[in-house]
Amino acid sequence: MEHKVSDRRVIIYPPYLNSKLKVKEGRRIPVELACENPSCHEVFESVLRLNFKAVLEDKCYSRDYMQRGRIRVEFKNENGEPVNPAIPTRRALLIEVGKLVPTTMARKKRGDPTNIDEPIVLQGLLKPKEEKLLQKNKGGKKKK
Repeated sequence: MEHKVSDRRVIIYPPYLNSKLKVKEGRRIPVELACENPSCHEVFESVLRLNFKAVLEDKCYSRDYMQRGRIRVEFKNENGEPVNPAIPTRRALLIEVGKLVPTTMARKKRGDPTNIDEPIVLQGLLKPKEEKLLQKNKGGKKKK
């Protein structure tokens, strides 16, 4: 019987680095080192900045199936040694990524109204009639 070589990659889900979550909910690093609501793209960008090979996968986090995306990082080489000697453990990798996420380009663009995460109305993609309909439908019931 042939033994399968174990996978030398580490999986990182964004909730591991989320300062708003409790340890029971999935956070893996101290709150002081975590960041608020990291996205999988921000985490992926941070891992690449640390000179690791990584793959962004469309998978759900088991504790919160609405949380999509995970990063698979090639952490060890063929000899079983860490790729980056400055980051010897999985926990050290999570801490370093948690420090880098607030400095990513995606995080800096969040406040920009042309960002794709903002509502469509702010981007000016709706026709003037559609914008008026949206404004009319705001508010509660009309009094008779």
